[in-house]
Amino acid sequence: MRWWSVANFVSNAGTWMQLTVQNLLVLQITGSAAATGLSMSVQAAPALLMSVVGGAAVDRWPRKLTAAVSQALLGAVAFTTAVLVACGGLNLTVLMALAAVTGVIATVDGPACALLGNDLVPPQDVPSAIGVGSLVHSAGRLAGAALGGVTVGFLGTAAAYAANGVSFLFVAAVIPFLRPAYGAVRGAVAERPAPARATVGEDMTVRQGLAFFMRRPRLVALAGITGISAVFGRNYNLTLVVLVTGPLAGSAGAFGTVSTVLAVGGIVGAVLGARLRKPSVRLVGTLAAAGGLLQVLAGLSPTFAVLLVLVLPMAVVESISDTAGTTVLQTDPPAHLRGRVLGVWGSISTAWGLGGPPALGLLMELAGARGALIGGGLLVAGSIGGGFLLRGRRGTVPVLVRTDAHEAAPRPALGTAA
Repeated sequence: MRWWSVANFVSNAGTWMQLTVQNLLVLQITGSAAATGLSMSVQAAPALLMSVVGGAAVDRWPRKLTAAVSQALLGAVAFTTAVLVACGGLNLTVLMALAAVTGVIATVDGPACALLGNDLVPPQDVPSAIGVGSLVHSAGRLAGAALGGVTVGFLGTAAAYAANGVSFLFVAAVIPFLRPAYGAVRGAVAERPAPARATVGEDMTVRQGLAFFMRRPRLVALAGITGISAVFGRNYNLTLVVLVTGPLAGSAGAFGTVSTVLAVGGIVGAVLGARLRKPSVRLVGTLAAAGGLLQVLAGLSPTFAVLLVLVLPMAVVESISDTAGTTVLQTDPPAHLRGRVLGVWGSISTAWGLGGPPALGLLMELAGARGALIGGGLLVAGSIGGGFLLRGRRGTVPVLVRTDAHEAAPRPALGTAA
């Protein structure tokens, strides 16, 4: 698990280094901000359509081999991009095609690496492993964003892509030496139905993964909670930048300070989330509602200093909620269905990611930055609270049946007509 965490840190740092310079590269090629947004959408679009298929592949194929091959393929795409940039042969069409290929590979790589990390610890330690993964992701994001600017400044854009390629190959080289925990392997075999254990490939259809997800109320509730939070409560890079530079009259440097506080809060939340043992959907909803109320207070902030005080707990609550939700998502399904469930989740979360910013942008156009934060926060907290109330009313109520003291004597049992 330590080796896997180091490899993930290196990979995340390389990925965020590439993402940092990719937008600059598109701007250099086209000079269009719209093209920059289009390149991000092209890379995310395959997850909307193919995540379920990728999750089914993860359930069907050996997990270590799947993760190693997908990492190597991502590394090959990064090296190809680096060569094209260095040779001056990269245009917008080729860049879009490479982004689409990256998105397709990621539909398999994401669930494979997530479940492989869980296999490295006993089942009771999976929440802690997910918390460690969240911490590594946050730290890698900070390091990658910082290294991206330094690398481009001293070595050029091609070097950032090459460094990301090296990070993928490092992960692929580490995977063969990872040893799954005995308890995790034993649990996965025990949870697989007997026919599926007997014949590899049975019980592996995409439709079964979709059916399991839709028939599992707690997963549907988790999707609803996370969806409304993602659209109206999590896009702080959009809402807070307008609030800081607009009503609070701050500079771009001031928003940089807010971003740093958000990152620190994410790390603190990941550390706290790693201490969770058995998180529930109710905990995820409670934390999301608390985050919505904090967002309302942030929208009412009279000064930049007050906003900074509120931003830290907002990030902490969000990070703990994410860790708890990921734990439920990765541990609730049977072991042989987890890849497909993660695939379904990938499609759903991609839809939120593509549709959320335009919807929030429209709300900001109509109500302003403060109105979007306040209205969005109230919508998140109110929806989750209303869902809890409805669920409580639908609970089973015991019914007392009154019996008469002079009940008729029971009928004699019917005999057989021999």
